[in-house]
Amino acid sequence: MVNIAAVALVPRGPADAEVADLADLVDLVIAGCFEGEGPSVDGAADSVRAAALRLAGRPGWGGRDEQVAAAEILPGGPMLSLHGLGKRGEFSFLRLSRWLYRAADAARGAGRVVFVLPVHTETAGAPAAERVLRALALATYRYDRFQSEREREADWTAPLAVAPPPGEEAVFSAALPTAAAVAGAIGFARDLANTPPNEASPAWMEERARELAASRGMEVTVLDAEELARRGMAGLLAVGGGAAVPPRLVRLAWGTSGPVISLVGKGVTFDTGGISIKPAADMDEMKYDKCGACAVLGAARAVADLGLPVRLRVYTPLAENMPGGRAYRPGDILRFANGKTVEITNTDAEGRLILADALTWAVEEGTDALAELSTLTGHCVVALGHQAAGLFTPQDTLAAALLTAGAESGERLWRLPLYPEFLEAMKGTHADLRNSASRPGGASTAAAFLSQFVGDLKNWAHLDIAGVANVKTDDEGQGAGATGFGVATLVRWIRRVISQV
Repeated sequence: MVNIAAVALVPRGPADAEVADLADLVDLVIAGCFEGEGPSVDGAADSVRAAALRLAGRPGWGGRDEQVAAAEILPGGPMLSLHGLGKRGEFSFLRLSRWLYRAADAARGAGRVVFVLPVHTETAGAPAAERVLRALALATYRYDRFQSEREREADWTAPLAVAPPPGEEAVFSAALPTAAAVAGAIGFARDLANTPPNEASPAWMEERARELAASRGMEVTVLDAEELARRGMAGLLAVGGGAAVPPRLVRLAWGTSGPVISLVGKGVTFDTGGISIKPAADMDEMKYDKCGACAVLGAARAVADLGLPVRLRVYTPLAENMPGGRAYRPGDILRFANGKTVEITNTDAEGRLILADALTWAVEEGTDALAELSTLTGHCVVALGHQAAGLFTPQDTLAAALLTAGAESGERLWRLPLYPEFLEAMKGTHADLRNSASRPGGASTAAAFLSQFVGDLKNWAHLDIAGVANVKTDDEGQGAGATGFGVATLVRWIRRVISQV
Protein backbone atom coordinates (compact mmCIF):
# COMPACT_ATOMS: atom_id res chain seq x y z
CA MET A 1 0.00 0.00 0.00
CA VAL A 2 0.97 3.64 -0.35
CA ASN A 3 1.49 5.54 2.89
CA ILE A 4 -0.83 8.57 2.67
CA ALA A 5 1.00 10.22 5.57
CA ALA A 6 4.31 9.82 3.78
CA VAL A 7 4.29 13.32 2.25
CA ALA A 8 4.57 16.63 4.07
CA LEU A 9 5.17 20.25 3.13
CA VAL A 10 8.02 22.32 4.57
CA PRO A 11 9.08 25.91 3.98
CA ARG A 12 11.64 26.41 1.22
CA GLY A 13 13.49 29.07 3.18
CA PRO A 14 13.37 30.40 6.77
CA ALA A 15 9.83 30.12 8.11
CA ASP A 16 10.21 32.23 11.27
CA ALA A 17 12.76 33.29 13.83
CA GLU A 18 12.81 29.80 15.35
CA VAL A 19 13.65 28.09 12.06
CA ALA A 20 16.81 29.61 10.70
CA ASP A 21 17.54 27.16 7.91
CA LEU A 22 15.95 24.31 5.93
CA ALA A 23 18.96 22.25 6.93
CA ASP A 24 17.74 22.38 10.54
CA LEU A 25 14.62 20.43 9.56
CA VAL A 26 16.02 17.46 7.68
CA ASP A 27 18.82 14.95 7.25
CA LEU A 28 18.90 15.02 3.43
CA VAL A 29 17.95 17.74 0.97
CA ILE A 30 17.36 16.66 -2.64
CA ALA A 31 17.47 19.39 -5.27
CA GLY A 32 17.53 19.53 -9.06
CA CYS A 33 19.61 21.28 -11.69
CA PHE A 34 18.71 21.69 -15.35
CA GLU A 35 21.40 21.09 -17.93
CA GLY A 36 23.36 24.27 -18.66
CA GLU A 37 21.77 26.15 -15.74
CA GLY A 38 22.53 26.77 -12.12
CA PRO A 39 20.87 24.69 -9.38
CA SER A 40 17.10 25.22 -9.14
CA VAL A 41 17.08 26.30 -5.50
CA ASP A 42 15.67 29.83 -5.74
CA GLY A 43 14.26 30.88 -2.40
CA ALA A 44 15.97 28.10 -0.47
CA ALA A 45 17.97 28.82 2.66
CA ASP A 46 21.47 30.28 2.28
CA SER A 47 23.26 27.14 3.40
CA VAL A 48 21.37 25.00 0.86
CA ARG A 49 22.03 27.42 -2.00
CA ALA A 50 25.70 27.63 -1.13
CA ALA A 51 26.08 23.84 -1.01
CA ALA A 52 24.23 23.45 -4.31
CA LEU A 53 26.49 26.00 -6.00
CA ARG A 54 29.58 24.20 -4.69
CA LEU A 55 28.35 20.90 -6.13
CA ALA A 56 27.39 22.44 -9.47
CA GLY A 57 30.86 24.00 -9.68
CA ARG A 58 32.64 20.65 -9.58
CA PRO A 59 34.50 19.60 -12.75
CA GLY A 60 32.32 17.43 -14.98
CA TRP A 61 29.02 18.60 -13.58
CA GLY A 62 26.57 19.49 -16.32
CA GLY A 63 23.07 18.87 -14.95
CA ARG A 64 22.57 15.98 -17.35
CA ASP A 65 19.63 13.66 -16.76
CA GLU A 66 20.36 11.20 -13.91
CA GLN A 67 23.67 12.87 -12.99
CA VAL A 68 24.04 12.97 -9.19
CA ALA A 69 26.46 14.67 -6.80
CA ALA A 70 26.32 14.84 -3.00
CA ALA A 71 28.04 16.69 -0.17
CA GLU A 72 27.44 17.94 3.36
CA ILE A 73 25.47 21.18 3.54
CA LEU A 74 27.44 22.20 6.61
CA PRO A 75 30.37 20.34 8.21
CA GLY A 76 28.95 17.46 10.20
CA GLY A 77 25.45 18.46 9.20
CA PRO A 78 22.80 17.17 6.80
CA MET A 79 23.55 16.14 3.23
CA LEU A 80 22.58 17.72 -0.07
CA SER A 81 22.02 15.49 -3.10
CA LEU A 82 22.02 17.43 -6.38
CA HIS A 83 20.35 15.70 -9.33
CA GLY A 84 20.66 16.52 -13.01
CA LEU A 85 17.25 17.01 -14.62
CA GLY A 86 18.32 17.25 -18.24
CA LYS A 87 17.30 20.07 -20.54
CA ARG A 88 14.60 22.39 -19.24
CA GLY A 89 12.63 22.22 -22.50
CA GLU A 90 12.51 18.40 -22.34
CA PHE A 91 11.40 18.20 -18.72
CA SER A 92 7.98 16.56 -18.38
CA PHE A 93 5.81 15.00 -15.71
CA LEU A 94 7.20 11.60 -16.68
CA ARG A 95 10.76 12.79 -16.09
CA LEU A 96 9.71 14.49 -12.88
CA SER A 97 8.02 11.36 -11.54
CA ARG A 98 11.03 9.22 -12.51
CA TRP A 99 13.30 11.61 -10.64
CA LEU A 100 11.10 11.59 -7.54
CA TYR A 101 10.90 7.79 -7.55
CA ARG A 102 14.62 7.17 -8.10
CA ALA A 103 15.72 9.80 -5.60
CA ALA A 104 13.24 8.66 -2.96
CA ASP A 105 14.26 5.05 -3.45
CA ALA A 106 17.94 5.96 -3.02
CA ALA A 107 17.08 7.92 0.13
CA ARG A 108 15.72 4.93 2.07
CA GLY A 109 17.07 4.99 5.58
CA ALA A 110 18.41 8.53 5.22
CA GLY A 111 16.10 9.92 7.89
CA ARG A 112 14.22 13.15 7.22
CA VAL A 113 14.24 13.87 3.48
CA VAL A 114 13.00 16.96 1.67
CA PHE A 115 12.72 17.64 -2.07
CA VAL A 116 13.37 21.21 -3.16
CA LEU A 117 11.25 21.36 -6.30
CA PRO A 118 12.61 23.10 -9.40
CA VAL A 119 10.91 26.19 -10.77
CA HIS A 120 9.16 24.91 -13.91
CA THR A 121 5.73 24.75 -15.51
CA GLU A 122 5.55 21.13 -14.26
CA THR A 123 5.65 22.40 -10.68
CA ALA A 124 3.39 25.47 -11.00
CA GLY A 125 -0.39 25.63 -10.58
CA ALA A 126 -3.03 23.42 -8.96
CA PRO A 127 -3.01 20.49 -11.44
CA ALA A 128 0.79 20.33 -11.30
CA ALA A 129 0.79 20.48 -7.50
CA GLU A 130 -1.61 17.52 -7.35
CA ARG A 131 0.52 15.56 -9.84
CA VAL A 132 3.76 16.20 -7.95
CA LEU A 133 2.36 15.39 -4.52
CA ARG A 134 0.66 12.26 -5.84
CA ALA A 135 3.87 11.09 -7.53
CA LEU A 136 5.88 11.61 -4.36
CA ALA A 137 3.33 9.75 -2.24
CA LEU A 138 3.40 6.86 -4.73
CA ALA A 139 7.20 6.80 -4.59
CA THR A 140 6.69 5.07 -1.25
CA TYR A 141 4.52 2.32 -2.76
CA ARG A 142 5.80 -1.25 -2.68
CA TYR A 143 3.91 -4.50 -3.23
CA ASP A 144 5.87 -6.79 -0.91
CA ARG A 145 3.11 -8.75 0.83
CA PHE A 146 4.52 -12.06 -0.40
CA GLN A 147 8.14 -11.33 0.46
CA SER A 148 9.71 -12.61 3.66
CA GLU A 149 10.77 -10.02 6.22
CA ARG A 150 14.46 -10.34 5.35
CA GLU A 151 13.75 -9.83 1.64
CA ARG A 152 11.77 -6.65 2.11
CA GLU A 153 13.54 -3.36 1.50
CA ALA A 154 13.97 -0.95 4.39
CA ASP A 155 11.19 1.61 4.59
CA TRP A 156 11.51 5.35 5.04
CA THR A 157 12.05 6.38 8.63
CA ALA A 158 10.19 9.71 8.24
CA PRO A 159 7.74 11.31 5.82
CA LEU A 160 9.12 12.55 2.53
CA ALA A 161 8.76 16.33 2.52
CA VAL A 162 8.39 18.86 -0.26
CA ALA A 163 9.55 22.45 -0.43
CA PRO A 164 7.33 24.00 -3.15
CA PRO A 165 8.70 26.55 -5.63
CA PRO A 166 8.54 30.20 -4.49
CA GLY A 167 4.96 31.51 -4.62
CA GLU A 168 3.41 28.04 -4.88
CA GLU A 169 3.19 27.25 -1.18
CA ALA A 170 -0.55 27.95 -0.85
CA VAL A 171 -1.33 26.02 -4.03
CA PHE A 172 0.57 22.95 -2.81
CA SER A 173 -1.04 23.15 0.61
CA ALA A 174 -4.51 23.24 -0.95
CA ALA A 175 -3.66 20.35 -3.29
CA LEU A 176 -2.37 17.99 -0.60
CA PRO A 177 -5.74 16.49 0.56
CA THR A 178 -6.86 15.69 -2.98
CA ALA A 179 -3.47 14.33 -3.96
CA ALA A 180 -3.42 12.12 -0.86
CA ALA A 181 -6.89 10.71 -1.61
CA VAL A 182 -6.05 9.96 -5.23
CA ALA A 183 -2.66 8.48 -4.33
CA GLY A 184 -4.34 6.22 -1.79
CA ALA A 185 -6.87 5.12 -4.41
CA ILE A 186 -4.11 4.38 -6.92
CA GLY A 187 -2.26 2.35 -4.30
CA PHE A 188 -5.47 0.42 -3.63
CA ALA A 189 -5.92 -0.26 -7.37
CA ARG A 190 -2.30 -1.39 -7.67
CA ASP A 191 -2.68 -3.77 -4.74
CA LEU A 192 -5.73 -5.38 -6.35
CA ALA A 193 -4.02 -5.69 -9.72
CA ASN A 194 -0.71 -6.99 -8.35
CA THR A 195 -2.40 -9.74 -6.32
CA PRO A 196 -1.62 -13.10 -7.98
CA PRO A 197 -4.35 -15.08 -9.73
CA ASN A 198 -4.26 -18.01 -7.32
CA GLU A 199 -5.65 -15.58 -4.74
CA ALA A 200 -7.37 -12.89 -6.84
CA SER A 201 -10.26 -14.92 -8.23
CA PRO A 202 -13.62 -13.37 -9.18
CA ALA A 203 -14.84 -14.27 -5.68
CA TRP A 204 -11.83 -12.53 -4.09
CA MET A 205 -12.44 -9.40 -6.17
CA GLU A 206 -16.08 -9.43 -5.08
CA GLU A 207 -14.97 -9.56 -1.44
CA ARG A 208 -12.65 -6.57 -1.93
CA ALA A 209 -15.48 -4.62 -3.60
CA ARG A 210 -17.80 -5.45 -0.71
CA GLU A 211 -15.17 -4.28 1.80
CA LEU A 212 -14.73 -1.03 -0.13
CA ALA A 213 -18.49 -0.48 -0.21
CA ALA A 214 -18.85 -1.15 3.52
CA SER A 215 -15.99 1.19 4.43
CA ARG A 216 -17.22 4.07 2.24
CA GLY A 217 -20.99 3.83 2.61
CA MET A 218 -21.63 2.51 -0.88
CA GLU A 219 -24.48 0.33 -2.06
CA VAL A 220 -23.36 -3.01 -3.52
CA THR A 221 -25.19 -5.41 -5.83
CA VAL A 222 -23.74 -8.70 -7.11
CA LEU A 223 -25.15 -10.78 -9.94
CA ASP A 224 -24.09 -14.41 -9.52
CA ALA A 225 -24.09 -17.02 -12.30
CA GLU A 226 -27.76 -17.87 -11.75
CA GLU A 227 -28.81 -14.24 -11.99
CA LEU A 228 -26.55 -13.65 -15.00
CA ALA A 229 -28.34 -16.52 -16.76
CA ARG A 230 -31.75 -15.13 -15.82
CA ARG A 231 -30.82 -11.74 -17.28
CA GLY A 232 -29.33 -13.22 -20.45
CA MET A 233 -25.79 -12.02 -19.78
CA ALA A 234 -24.16 -14.51 -22.09
CA GLY A 235 -20.70 -12.94 -22.24
CA LEU A 236 -19.74 -13.44 -18.61
CA LEU A 237 -21.23 -16.94 -18.52
CA ALA A 238 -19.29 -17.97 -21.63
CA VAL A 239 -15.93 -16.47 -20.66
CA GLY A 240 -16.12 -17.78 -17.09
CA GLY A 241 -17.55 -21.17 -18.06
CA GLY A 242 -14.23 -23.02 -18.03
CA ALA A 243 -13.10 -21.79 -14.61
CA ALA A 244 -13.56 -23.38 -11.21
CA VAL A 245 -14.78 -20.09 -9.70
CA PRO A 246 -17.95 -18.82 -11.42
CA PRO A 247 -18.15 -15.33 -12.93
CA ARG A 248 -20.10 -12.47 -11.43
CA LEU A 249 -20.97 -8.84 -12.07
CA VAL A 250 -20.45 -6.37 -9.22
CA ARG A 251 -22.14 -2.97 -9.08
CA LEU A 252 -21.29 -0.22 -6.58
CA ALA A 253 -23.34 2.95 -6.15
CA TRP A 254 -22.33 6.10 -4.26
CA GLY A 255 -23.96 9.49 -3.84
CA THR A 256 -27.51 10.81 -3.91
CA SER A 257 -27.14 14.10 -5.80
CA GLY A 258 -25.37 15.48 -8.84
CA PRO A 259 -24.88 14.05 -12.32
CA VAL A 260 -25.06 10.30 -12.89
CA ILE A 261 -21.65 9.01 -13.95
CA SER A 262 -21.12 5.36 -14.84
CA LEU A 263 -17.73 3.61 -14.81
CA VAL A 264 -17.21 0.14 -16.26
CA GLY A 265 -13.97 -1.82 -15.80
CA LYS A 266 -12.89 -5.13 -17.31
CA GLY A 267 -12.12 -7.70 -14.62
CA VAL A 268 -10.59 -10.81 -16.17
CA THR A 269 -8.73 -12.09 -13.11
CA PHE A 270 -6.53 -14.29 -15.30
CA ASP A 271 -6.58 -14.74 -19.06
CA THR A 272 -5.17 -17.91 -20.59
CA GLY A 273 -6.90 -17.10 -23.86
CA GLY A 274 -9.23 -20.05 -23.31
CA ILE A 275 -9.39 -22.62 -26.11
CA SER A 276 -7.54 -20.10 -28.32
CA ILE A 277 -4.75 -20.32 -25.78
CA LYS A 278 -2.05 -17.66 -25.53
CA PRO A 279 1.68 -18.30 -26.01
CA ALA A 280 3.49 -19.19 -22.79
CA ALA A 281 5.81 -16.16 -22.95
CA ASP A 282 4.67 -13.43 -20.56
CA MET A 283 1.44 -15.24 -19.71
CA ASP A 284 2.18 -14.49 -16.05
CA GLU A 285 1.31 -10.87 -16.82
CA MET A 286 -2.27 -11.87 -17.55
CA LYS A 287 -3.08 -11.25 -13.90
CA TYR A 288 -3.11 -7.61 -15.06
CA ASP A 289 -6.12 -8.27 -17.27
CA LYS A 290 -8.23 -7.08 -14.34
CA CYS A 291 -6.65 -3.62 -14.25
CA GLY A 292 -9.72 -1.91 -15.70
CA ALA A 293 -11.86 -3.19 -12.83
CA CYS A 294 -9.15 -2.24 -10.33
CA ALA A 295 -8.99 1.30 -11.73
CA VAL A 296 -12.73 1.98 -11.54
CA LEU A 297 -12.87 0.59 -7.99
CA GLY A 298 -9.97 2.87 -7.10
CA ALA A 299 -11.76 5.84 -8.66
CA ALA A 300 -14.86 5.03 -6.62
CA ARG A 301 -12.79 5.02 -3.45
CA ALA A 302 -11.30 8.44 -4.27
CA VAL A 303 -14.70 9.93 -5.15
CA ALA A 304 -16.08 8.78 -1.79
CA ASP A 305 -13.02 9.96 0.15
CA LEU A 306 -13.29 13.40 -1.48
CA GLY A 307 -17.05 13.52 -0.93
CA LEU A 308 -17.73 14.59 -4.50
CA PRO A 309 -21.37 15.51 -5.29
CA VAL A 310 -22.00 12.90 -7.95
CA ARG A 311 -24.19 9.83 -8.34
CA LEU A 312 -21.49 7.32 -9.23
CA ARG A 313 -22.30 3.85 -10.58
CA VAL A 314 -19.42 1.37 -10.98
CA TYR A 315 -19.74 -1.95 -12.81
CA THR A 316 -17.03 -4.63 -12.71
CA PRO A 317 -17.66 -7.82 -14.71
CA LEU A 318 -15.41 -10.50 -13.18
CA ALA A 319 -14.39 -13.80 -14.79
CA GLU A 320 -11.40 -16.09 -15.28
CA ASN A 321 -10.82 -17.18 -18.89
CA MET A 322 -9.71 -20.81 -18.67
CA PRO A 323 -9.75 -23.79 -21.06
CA GLY A 324 -11.65 -26.87 -19.98
CA GLY A 325 -14.59 -29.15 -20.69
CA ARG A 326 -17.08 -26.36 -19.99
CA ALA A 327 -15.17 -23.58 -21.73
CA TYR A 328 -16.73 -21.73 -24.62
CA ARG A 329 -15.41 -22.54 -28.10
CA PRO A 330 -14.60 -20.86 -31.41
CA GLY A 331 -17.73 -21.26 -33.48
CA ASP A 332 -20.17 -20.80 -30.59
CA ILE A 333 -22.92 -18.21 -31.06
CA LEU A 334 -24.05 -16.25 -28.01
CA ARG A 335 -27.24 -14.24 -27.58
CA PHE A 336 -26.83 -11.19 -25.35
CA ALA A 337 -29.33 -9.40 -23.13
CA ASN A 338 -29.89 -6.62 -25.67
CA GLY A 339 -30.81 -9.18 -28.35
CA LYS A 340 -27.52 -9.03 -30.27
CA THR A 341 -26.01 -12.35 -31.34
CA VAL A 342 -22.23 -12.84 -31.47
CA GLU A 343 -20.25 -15.51 -33.28
CA ILE A 344 -17.08 -16.53 -31.42
CA THR A 345 -14.07 -16.60 -33.69
CA ASN A 346 -11.40 -16.32 -30.98
CA THR A 347 -11.86 -17.09 -27.29
CA ASP A 348 -8.93 -14.78 -26.50
CA ALA A 349 -11.12 -11.81 -27.51
CA GLU A 350 -12.99 -12.27 -24.26
CA GLY A 351 -12.86 -8.84 -22.65
CA ARG A 352 -15.36 -7.29 -25.03
CA LEU A 353 -17.82 -10.09 -24.24
CA ILE A 354 -17.92 -9.47 -20.51
CA LEU A 355 -17.93 -5.71 -21.05
CA ALA A 356 -20.96 -6.09 -23.32
CA ASP A 357 -22.96 -7.38 -20.36
CA ALA A 358 -21.81 -4.61 -18.03
CA LEU A 359 -22.35 -1.86 -20.61
CA THR A 360 -25.86 -3.11 -21.32
CA TRP A 361 -26.76 -2.98 -17.62
CA ALA A 362 -25.20 0.46 -17.10
CA VAL A 363 -27.09 1.95 -20.04
CA GLU A 364 -30.39 0.30 -19.04
CA GLU A 365 -30.15 1.97 -15.63
CA GLY A 366 -29.65 5.38 -17.22
CA THR A 367 -26.60 7.64 -17.06
CA ASP A 368 -25.45 11.09 -18.08
CA ALA A 369 -21.99 9.89 -19.11
CA LEU A 370 -20.12 6.59 -19.18
CA ALA A 371 -16.42 5.76 -19.25
CA GLU A 372 -15.14 2.20 -19.63
CA LEU A 373 -11.56 1.08 -18.99
CA SER A 374 -10.05 -2.20 -20.14
CA THR A 375 -6.82 -3.90 -21.04
CA LEU A 376 -8.61 -4.81 -24.23
CA THR A 377 -6.20 -5.28 -27.14
CA GLY A 378 -2.58 -5.87 -27.98
CA HIS A 379 -3.32 -3.84 -31.10
CA CYS A 380 -3.49 -0.68 -28.99
CA VAL A 381 -0.03 -1.47 -27.62
CA VAL A 382 1.24 -1.81 -31.19
CA ALA A 383 -0.30 1.55 -32.06
CA LEU A 384 0.71 3.57 -28.98
CA GLY A 385 3.39 1.51 -27.28
CA HIS A 386 3.51 1.85 -23.51
CA GLN A 387 3.25 5.63 -23.62
CA ALA A 388 -0.49 6.30 -23.80
CA ALA A 389 -3.95 4.76 -23.55
CA GLY A 390 -6.23 4.70 -26.56
CA LEU A 391 -9.38 6.82 -26.30
CA PHE A 392 -12.45 5.99 -28.36
CA THR A 393 -15.69 7.95 -28.30
CA PRO A 394 -18.19 9.27 -30.84
CA GLN A 395 -18.60 12.44 -28.75
CA ASP A 396 -16.11 15.25 -29.42
CA THR A 397 -17.00 17.13 -26.23
CA LEU A 398 -16.43 14.04 -24.10
CA ALA A 399 -13.17 13.33 -25.92
CA ALA A 400 -11.92 16.86 -25.19
CA ALA A 401 -12.91 16.59 -21.52
CA LEU A 402 -11.12 13.27 -21.05
CA LEU A 403 -8.02 14.42 -22.93
CA THR A 404 -7.85 17.50 -20.70
CA ALA A 405 -8.38 15.42 -17.56
CA GLY A 406 -5.62 13.06 -18.67
CA ALA A 407 -3.21 15.93 -19.37
CA GLU A 408 -3.94 17.55 -16.00
CA SER A 409 -3.46 14.20 -14.25
CA GLY A 410 -0.24 13.30 -16.06
CA GLU A 411 -1.83 10.25 -17.73
CA ARG A 412 -1.54 10.34 -21.51
CA LEU A 413 -4.55 9.57 -23.68
CA TRP A 414 -4.59 9.53 -27.48
CA ARG A 415 -7.83 9.56 -29.43
CA LEU A 416 -8.21 6.83 -32.04
CA PRO A 417 -10.94 6.57 -34.71
CA LEU A 418 -14.31 4.84 -34.74
CA TYR A 419 -14.97 4.83 -38.50
CA PRO A 420 -18.08 2.99 -39.74
CA GLU A 421 -15.81 0.57 -41.60
CA PHE A 422 -14.54 -0.79 -38.29
CA LEU A 423 -18.05 -1.90 -37.38
CA GLU A 424 -18.49 -3.47 -40.82
CA ALA A 425 -15.42 -5.59 -40.08
CA MET A 426 -17.16 -6.97 -36.98
CA LYS A 427 -20.25 -8.26 -38.79
CA GLY A 428 -20.73 -11.99 -38.25
CA THR A 429 -21.20 -14.70 -40.86
CA HIS A 430 -24.06 -16.49 -39.08
CA ALA A 431 -24.73 -13.93 -36.33
CA ASP A 432 -25.12 -10.17 -35.97
CA LEU A 433 -21.51 -9.74 -34.88
CA ARG A 434 -18.30 -11.66 -34.44
CA ASN A 435 -16.01 -11.11 -31.51
CA SER A 436 -12.75 -10.85 -33.46
CA ALA A 437 -11.80 -9.56 -36.90
CA SER A 438 -8.53 -9.48 -38.82
CA ARG A 439 -5.47 -7.82 -37.27
CA PRO A 440 -5.51 -4.41 -39.05
CA GLY A 441 -7.18 -1.77 -36.91
CA GLY A 442 -7.80 -4.26 -34.11
CA ALA A 443 -8.11 -1.66 -31.35
CA SER A 444 -10.75 0.24 -33.34
CA THR A 445 -12.71 -2.87 -34.37
CA ALA A 446 -12.86 -3.89 -30.69
CA ALA A 447 -14.18 -0.43 -29.79
CA ALA A 448 -16.72 -0.68 -32.61
CA PHE A 449 -17.92 -3.99 -31.13
CA LEU A 450 -18.47 -2.30 -27.76
CA SER A 451 -20.47 0.46 -29.44
CA GLN A 452 -23.19 -2.09 -30.12
CA PHE A 453 -23.92 -2.43 -26.40
CA VAL A 454 -24.43 1.20 -25.36
CA GLY A 455 -27.81 1.63 -27.04
CA ASP A 456 -28.56 5.22 -28.02
CA LEU A 457 -26.10 6.71 -25.52
CA LYS A 458 -23.66 9.03 -27.29
CA ASN A 459 -21.83 10.30 -24.23
CA TRP A 460 -19.69 7.19 -23.75
CA ALA A 461 -15.98 6.50 -24.02
CA HIS A 462 -13.77 3.43 -24.15
CA LEU A 463 -10.20 3.66 -22.84
CA ASP A 464 -7.90 0.84 -23.95
CA ILE A 465 -5.24 0.76 -21.22
CA ALA A 466 -3.47 -2.43 -22.34
CA GLY A 467 -0.14 -0.68 -22.88
CA VAL A 468 -0.09 1.37 -19.70
CA ALA A 469 -1.72 -0.81 -17.04
CA ASN A 470 1.57 -2.29 -15.85
CA VAL A 471 5.32 -1.86 -16.30
CA LYS A 472 8.09 -4.44 -16.24
CA THR A 473 10.92 -2.37 -14.76
CA ASP A 474 11.50 0.21 -12.04
CA ASP A 475 12.34 2.92 -14.58
CA GLU A 476 8.91 4.40 -15.22
CA GLY A 477 8.55 6.56 -12.14
CA GLN A 478 7.41 3.58 -10.08
CA GLY A 479 8.32 0.02 -9.22
CA ALA A 480 7.59 -2.87 -11.57
CA GLY A 481 3.96 -3.99 -11.58
CA ALA A 482 0.55 -2.40 -11.90
CA THR A 483 0.38 1.36 -12.44
CA GLY A 484 -3.16 2.16 -11.36
CA PHE A 485 -3.51 4.04 -14.65
CA GLY A 486 -6.87 5.72 -15.09
CA VAL A 487 -7.74 6.44 -11.46
CA ALA A 488 -6.36 9.99 -11.53
CA THR A 489 -7.87 10.77 -14.93
CA LEU A 490 -11.32 9.49 -13.96
CA VAL A 491 -11.36 11.48 -10.73
CA ARG A 492 -10.18 14.63 -12.51
CA TRP A 493 -12.82 14.13 -15.23
CA ILE A 494 -15.60 13.61 -12.69
CA ARG A 495 -14.54 16.79 -10.89
CA ARG A 496 -14.71 18.68 -14.20
CA VAL A 497 -18.18 17.28 -14.94
CA ILE A 498 -19.38 18.39 -11.52
CA SER A 499 -17.95 21.89 -11.95
CA GLN A 500 -19.87 22.35 -15.20
CA VAL A 501 -23.28 21.36 -13.84
